[in-house]
Amino acid sequence: MEESHLLMTELPALTPNRGTTLLHRSGHYYQLHQPHLAIPSSQSQAILYNSSNAAHYTSGATSLPAYTQGLSRQQSQANREIIATSTHVSCLYPEILALIFSYLEVRDKGRAAQVCVAWRDAAYHRSVWRGVEAKLHLRKQAPALFASLVKRGVKRVQVLSLRRGLGDVLKGVPNLESLNLSGCYNVNDLALMKAFSQEYTTLTELNLSLCKQVSDISLSWIAKYLQNLEHLELGGCRNITNDGLLCISWYLKKLKRLDLRSCWQVCNDGIAYLAAGGNFALEYLSLQDCQRVTDEALRHISTGLTTLKSINLSFCVCIGDTGVKHLAKMPSLRELNLRSCDNISDVGMAYLAEGGSRISSLDVSFCDKISDQALVHISRGLFNLKSLSLSACQISDEGICKIAQTLHDLETLNIGQCSRLTDKGLYTIAESMKHLKCIDLYGCTRISTNGLERIMKLPQLSTLNLGLWHVR
Repeated sequence: MEESHLLMTELPALTPNRGTTLLHRSGHYYQLHQPHLAIPSSQSQAILYNSSNAAHYTSGATSLPAYTQGLSRQQSQANREIIATSTHVSCLYPEILALIFSYLEVRDKGRAAQVCVAWRDAAYHRSVWRGVEAKLHLRKQAPALFASLVKRGVKRVQVLSLRRGLGDVLKGVPNLESLNLSGCYNVNDLALMKAFSQEYTTLTELNLSLCKQVSDISLSWIAKYLQNLEHLELGGCRNITNDGLLCISWYLKKLKRLDLRSCWQVCNDGIAYLAAGGNFALEYLSLQDCQRVTDEALRHISTGLTTLKSINLSFCVCIGDTGVKHLAKMPSLRELNLRSCDNISDVGMAYLAEGGSRISSLDVSFCDKISDQALVHISRGLFNLKSLSLSACQISDEGICKIAQTLHDLETLNIGQCSRLTDKGLYTIAESMKHLKCIDLYGCTRISTNGLERIMKLPQLSTLNLGLWHVR
């Protein structure tokens, strides 16, 4: 770098005097100047140089001519204006601007790009749009739209409405990783067959929830050409049968998450296909509201899907205590949702506790056969619980006292609509569950302000849901 481009910091000169020499400067003194934010022009360097010299030569003078002091003030003002313009936010490095923009909401990212050229260039940096899902209405040809998505590195797309072929999306965004078609009523087997006519190795997530025209034919096509899929959402696809699950078990060996919510034609045989297919990558399985799934399906799951970490069986009315006994043998299972499973009782909780289950989240809300005895079993075996939901169960203060004695690490407790609970149970919770962060007391009509005051003193409590609570 040439010497003329450097701004030197002035240091006080050594003097023969023993005392300390104090330099009195005219104008404001900037302790920290950052010349790397902007390269000064030759004119600004001259002003800065003259201003510095003027301050140096007048430091020890007792009086100055009026014209010299006026010139010094003008130069100081010019100095301040130059520094102010060189430290504007637009002078930041583009990488720093991009880092700032990455924390904005999606709508604000687009608005920032309209401020100036520097902001536009920074806002189009790929790091700003990492993980963003573009939500599109595909009504007409829009090549510029897809080019813009590719330029920003957007790899996740949700189609809100569809009047054109899906092939336009797959061709326009060649490195697509996630495609969300949930709720697109006109997506059918023919549309998917035309779209997925070749292998798409980058696509790992596909959401077809509530696409009610999709059937096993689509699944056979998907399984053939999207073999790198890790997440597949089929919630509400009521035309999916056991044959579709057979295709999944044959080809989608990398699948980690499978949602079959409200697939009413799926039964035990389909689950057996999944379990026997050697799919050792599956971590999450949702069978919510699958009315034909019974305990036999859970037996297949416990022996074939050994890597499963979370399973949702809510509203599966044919699931009973025997099925829970099978699940208790799964060493990797951490989350179990049995919400509104009418046949689950205290016996099932005994199986779960005695089987050495290591689950950290359990939901048995609206299971009418769960009573205080179930809490006794839970307190004796499920020591890893972080979240426990017991809403509308037949429990009382006695059961709460049991779990409070052993579940000291519990963070979430949902006991809403448990009408038998009183302040006594809340006192026990406040004394023993010091790590509690969230508690639901919605509809607990027998608690008073005294119990609430004790609960609110919990050191880590952040969420308290009262809902329909009122004092009687």
